[in-house]
Amino acid sequence: MKKISKHVSKREQGRLRRKARIRERISGTKERPRLCVFKSTKHLYVQLIDDSIGSTLVGLSTLSKSLKGKVKATVGGAKELGKKIAEQALEKGIQNVIFDRGGFRYHGQLKALADAAREAGLKF
Repeated sequence: MKKISKHVSKREQGRLRRKARIRERISGTKERPRLCVFKSTKHLYVQLIDDSIGSTLVGLSTLSKSLKGKVKATVGGAKELGKKIAEQALEKGIQNVIFDRGGFRYHGQLKALADAAREAGLKF
């Protein structure tokens, strides 16, 4: 596991440890990329990542040009973000993904984002 800086809060250290444990087990491929989610206090970020080549296939956040000002880091915003990322993935021919919650608890915004992506056509 990667060493965590002593200047990071205990709460963030715990999240980073959980994230490392999750990443040991899951990896994205071209056929089934990793749907990676990151939450900050003000924004949500979502990416579809192919770990075999280390490349982001699709990326979207609440700061993206198409969503900026319309979508915020709330449960409603997460639903909208989930729909949009699923639409972009389906345009690129991606239907199956692996969900990477990034060490965050699977509730609230993350659950809303995942449910909206499933409803829009992605299969986890």
